[in-house]
Amino acid sequence: MADGLDPIAEARRQWEAHGWTDAAPAMAAVTSIMRAQQLFLARVDDHLTPFGLTFARYELLRLLAFTRHGELPLGKLGDRLQVHATSITSAVNRLEGQGFVERRPHPTDGRTTLAVITDSGRDVVERATAVLNAEVFGAIGLSERETAQLYRLLEKVRRSSGTY
Repeated sequence: MADGLDPIAEARRQWEAHGWTDAAPAMAAVTSIMRAQQLFLARVDDHLTPFGLTFARYELLRLLAFTRHGELPLGKLGDRLQVHATSITSAVNRLEGQGFVERRPHPTDGRTTLAVITDSGRDVVERATAVLNAEVFGAIGLSERETAQLYRLLEKVRRSSGTY
């Protein structure tokens, strides 16, 4: 904002000036969330790039590392990460190419393929997590109380949409 004008505040003012007063606060809130998401994603990507990861691939590795045996069926990965099967396949392909994940047949269900984190996948996700915790998650520009409040409000929004 070189000129000091907050574009979202200006959009809200315009909404109100055009008679959309009831919708103006929510428009400003949604637009603010979308802009904050862009800012956070850029910060996360900046810190994950040296590890050869995107946030989607990082999340997949982190989820696998959290599991008891370091493996999950591809379908469960999609469900837990709330993404389409095609996105999971693409992420697993990339991670497999990097040596961070292996595909294995499920031992009891011949129709199911498991994604299994490798030792190098565990290593990279642990190092990436340490950086994200220090550089992004630990410094979002809000107090601990504000962060908890923001989480509760966004959880309410997610819940009202029928998803988490």
